[in-house]
Amino acid sequence: MHLSSRQDYVSISFAGQGSGSYNNSKQWRRQSCWRKWKQLSRLQRSLILFILVLLFICGIASYPSVTEHLRGLTGGKQDTASDSILGPFVPFVLPEPAKQGPPPLPELTSQRKLSNKRGPPVLQNRLQKKGNASETVVEDRAADSKKEGEEKGVISWRGAVIDTDEATEGTKNGENKEDAPANREVKTSKDLESSWLEAVQEAFRHAWKGYKEFAWGHDELRPISKSYSEWFGLGLTLIDALDTMWILDLKEEFEEAKSWVATELTFNKNVDVNLFESTIRILGGLLSTYHLTGDTLFLDKAKDIGSRLMPAFNTPSKIPYSDVNIGKGIAHPPRWTSDSTVAEVTSIQLEFRELSRLTQEPQYQAAVAEVMKQVHKLDGKLDGLVPMFINTNNGQFTHQGIYTLGARADSYYEYLLKQWIQGGKKENQLLEDYLQAIEGVKKNLLQKSSPNGLTFVGELSHGQFSPKMDHLVCFLPGTLALGAHNGLPADHMDLAKELMETCYQMYIQMETGLSPEIVHFNMHQGSTRDIDVKLADRHNLLRPETVESLFYLHRLTKDHKYQDWGWEILQNFEKYTKVSSGGYTSINNVRDPEYPSPRDKMESFFLGETLKYFYLLFSNNTNLISLDQYVFNTEAHPLPIWPSTA
Repeated sequence: MHLSSRQDYVSISFAGQGSGSYNNSKQWRRQSCWRKWKQLSRLQRSLILFILVLLFICGIASYPSVTEHLRGLTGGKQDTASDSILGPFVPFVLPEPAKQGPPPLPELTSQRKLSNKRGPPVLQNRLQKKGNASETVVEDRAADSKKEGEEKGVISWRGAVIDTDEATEGTKNGENKEDAPANREVKTSKDLESSWLEAVQEAFRHAWKGYKEFAWGHDELRPISKSYSEWFGLGLTLIDALDTMWILDLKEEFEEAKSWVATELTFNKNVDVNLFESTIRILGGLLSTYHLTGDTLFLDKAKDIGSRLMPAFNTPSKIPYSDVNIGKGIAHPPRWTSDSTVAEVTSIQLEFRELSRLTQEPQYQAAVAEVMKQVHKLDGKLDGLVPMFINTNNGQFTHQGIYTLGARADSYYEYLLKQWIQGGKKENQLLEDYLQAIEGVKKNLLQKSSPNGLTFVGELSHGQFSPKMDHLVCFLPGTLALGAHNGLPADHMDLAKELMETCYQMYIQMETGLSPEIVHFNMHQGSTRDIDVKLADRHNLLRPETVESLFYLHRLTKDHKYQDWGWEILQNFEKYTKVSSGGYTSINNVRDPEYPSPRDKMESFFLGETLKYFYLLFSNNTNLISLDQYVFNTEAHPLPIWPSTA
């Protein structure tokens, strides 16, 4: 009763009653409200304050631009893709593609955003604690790799500067948002395609800049030390990149390289070259460039190197030696063995067959056909799978019992299919060997990881399965897809898609977003992660195999997710391997974004293969090196499918 009477009194009290008039001034209203407030209980006041604060917070949260502005002012970096560089607030809209100059490369979209669209969600959402290299996914790795006060866009490793400005520049305006499949309608597919293709062209120009300034005419660029290394002394990077420049429409760079080939390139040198490497890179590169340009300069050079490699086949078994001196015409095996690797002797056929067709000189094709004929009938295979070594004296497999689709055997399987396609699908022995090998892979090497069931290709050693998979094996999804496109069983395409997902996971589960050279898959129940990487296997050599398969899968399925995956990978190459003075470098540790440890080497295949496949992946023009007219050698040099004689 006392409380209610007091409230009645408060409700009818007037300030200035003694004056005998009603005062409606602002001062009176403030006093009256304050009086009412003071006479409420502490609980009532607390409740009212809580409601007001809650309404204020809800109002702020419902206004995105204010939220973004406040986050920018407080320096929050929860999403490295959009907040990595602070600056004046810009509304989050998708920008039009740059019309002048090279387009900036946006930083990798955070994995949490991507997880709703691609791959097993658990794999992509699992967080990696900083400093624990044994776990899997790292989110916001770009933010972790930037220290306070460090120069924007630059990673410095013991004096070596790697420029990441172009990788992160686009994120200032939120350009990464345009890459999400859900936002494709905001920007036309043609505009997006154009900006991505320009990004690859710019990456090539940057790599070429380093090669031209510090390694011109030499085999490989060492971008950190601004020098070069020699392997054969034949301008390997330049020759490997010729057809890439033509395909990328880089006319100025192509003319520079062509002039060097015309005036400086000579094979009359007292130097040992590896038969396989010089065939796929030099002979393949020259033949491809001849077909694309029609310039006989390149065919003449191809004839020269092809004839100089022929002494390698002068062995008791007709299985070629691994090395040949192209000046002296003398071939020999490595100093430590009389064996050659199976992949090397069975992955030179496309090039020598084409050289015979162009020159009408049958000895080239006859030499490589004899190798395939002998390997076809050899004992020691397991369901079509071949061992890794073959003896040049007796022509028999050695080191038997070890079967892999990785190093030393990989391109044997690739060339079985591609020779069959090259020859117009008439050589049934090649097709039979290929189909048998794929069934052998399914039976003996195919397994699934735990806990997320990634399909992978392991290895077999004397009956013991090893869940080890080389990055090189990531050629297989593309090869399987190519076979399915040419009429082979539809389940080959199904397997290609599963393995493509696995190869993509080998990238995004690393802290730098770049795949290591070798991974091991967990198969034990109760595993918390699918992929482990040993310390010695954490290097990345700028390899092309995953990008190659992404190209095939996109070209043959029209699924744009494969382009999105490739775009992520390109951004990570830009972020962690680009050297500011020119070129890109291999790195030693894909699990350490703060110090990936550069190897100071740009392999020739980065220009010959990796960037070429990026460009073809991002192009929606199926007539750009049509898969119905060309077949790629294992160094990404397109050679024509022979016209039918029927």
